[in-house]
Amino acid sequence: MYRIARALLFLFSAERAHRLGMTMLRWLGHLAGTCRGMRERTLSSVTYDASVKVAGLEFAHPVALAAGLDKEAEAVDGLLALGFAAVEVGTLTPKPQPGNPQPRLFRIPEHRALINRMGFNNHGAANAAGHLRARTWHPAPVGVNIGKNKDTPLEQAVDDYVACVDTLAPLGDYVVINASSPNTPGLRKLQEPEQLTTLLRAVKARLEQVSPGKPLFLKIAPDLTPEAVDEVVDVVRACGLAGIIATNTTIARPFEHPVAKEAGGLSGAPVREPANAVIRRAYARSGGALPIIGVGGVFTAEDVYEKLKAGASVVQVYTGFIYEGPGMVRQLLEGLGPLLARDGFRSVREAIGADDRVAPPAALPQREPARPQA
Repeated sequence: MYRIARALLFLFSAERAHRLGMTMLRWLGHLAGTCRGMRERTLSSVTYDASVKVAGLEFAHPVALAAGLDKEAEAVDGLLALGFAAVEVGTLTPKPQPGNPQPRLFRIPEHRALINRMGFNNHGAANAAGHLRARTWHPAPVGVNIGKNKDTPLEQAVDDYVACVDTLAPLGDYVVINASSPNTPGLRKLQEPEQLTTLLRAVKARLEQVSPGKPLFLKIAPDLTPEAVDEVVDVVRACGLAGIIATNTTIARPFEHPVAKEAGGLSGAPVREPANAVIRRAYARSGGALPIIGVGGVFTAEDVYEKLKAGASVVQVYTGFIYEGPGMVRQLLEGLGPLLARDGFRSVREAIGADDRVAPPAALPQREPARPQA
């Protein structure tokens, strides 16, 4: 069914199709009984122990929605009706801003990918807060992803993040600092250790004042070197954050295509391996002590399983959802059970970080040296 709907939607520009989809999800969210029934049917397809707990938050299963789809927190209930274990909204900025000029969102179906240079287009934190405040159904965690306005100088970026915390933190179940979008000039410089430490400490301190104990995550880029991942993990742990989200879109172009020449962040299948590499490195660096939400290139249950074994506790989707449609969560959950059973895992929790726990082959016993003949 969705293949037909997708074919029709893909007749429109990518951004127009996105707006149509969000409108339908927003309307769905007004049908409370329908939303509850749809969610129950999806979750009933789980016949194994799928629950996970991250930073004190309970997730019914490990498949969540990444930020970027519902930028305004306008369709949260409609999205939760589809069965997501959590929904992350944003990225939101203190002041409204239009984002970058259109066109700014491009499909590459041959590679199951998107390129976007949206530029944090949103109606501002206060508008999103109104949408979140109006919600009465809370079946799963909702995260708020925050950033800085484009016209805010980098040296004043902390003020924008803190302002977003003031407005949004009391209304979300967790907060995410987006310092890794490639579409706001200079933003990724905030991932450098000194600037990152200043940012994280300031936001963490304000969050403790506004909403004590609320989990704070940092979303990082897939383009960091392994050594830079180590530095970020060390800073995040030193600043007492709840975890990281790995990863955002990439500025790399691993294939030739006319659309690949467009500026912006690439998401979808080509990001799967770079994201997994960051997850593995971050998990190993922290010794499994730092919770990781994995995202990037998830289309199948095998993709989810891969990220869990790499070290992610929760796996977010975005581009895959655009291509696979509203039945995606159920498909992923139904496919994940047999993969867990195949490898002898009794729960999703047992699979987390399994790749890092594989024991090296036992050393062969050493022969005793031959004794000289008498």
